[in-house]
Amino acid sequence: MLDKWTNAWVAPVLTRCTTGLGRRGVTPTQLTVGGFAIGLLALPLLAYQAYGLALVAIVLNRVCDGLDGALARHQQRQSDAGGFLDIVLDFVFYAAVVLGFALADPAQNALPAAFLLFAFMGTGASFLAFAIAAAHHDLERPHFEHKAFYYLDGLTEGTETIIAFVVFCLWPAYFPWWAVCFALACLLTTATRVVGGYRALAKAEATSEGTFDKGVDSSKGELR
Repeated sequence: MLDKWTNAWVAPVLTRCTTGLGRRGVTPTQLTVGGFAIGLLALPLLAYQAYGLALVAIVLNRVCDGLDGALARHQQRQSDAGGFLDIVLDFVFYAAVVLGFALADPAQNALPAAFLLFAFMGTGASFLAFAIAAAHHDLERPHFEHKAFYYLDGLTEGTETIIAFVVFCLWPAYFPWWAVCFALACLLTTATRVVGGYRALAKAEATSEGTFDKGVDSSKGELR
């Protein structure tokens, strides 16, 4: 929900940073993989309840996640392969953070963490499934024209997820409550994406069928 606004003021900052990275020969893929490796450090750090260090790893991962796309645009190296790698590693990172909290205190955190992972499955599946269908129908991306995939809006997007992870790390004792609240928001996002995505695709299919029918009728007229 907040991504369209945060992207507007974060994008110029990331763009300025890409100039120096490009001069040093850094590639978008290196940033994607390097950021993922840093982010995975949060899992053992959380498991050992080193929440401050885990938060640093999480923030650095998110910074790299923003820089890789900005650098790809700066170097004109945007690709489906890079977008695919970026989104897959993002989802693995999200799950790793939640798993880290479950391992930190299994008795208290395991069930809320499982519920949050369940909710993440809904947001992830609705996001990726719609992206595939949207690409097939050449649907436009009004709010995320620079993204590799079609982004279907929702209550919980990248910005909200980062905020949730920061809150988890700052107040780990309340993780069960925060996790359940965020999971419910994710489930609401899934529901709105399913309804909105279905309607958008149904409309696109109806439009394409109507165009096809008109083409057939006009061709018949020409044959006459």
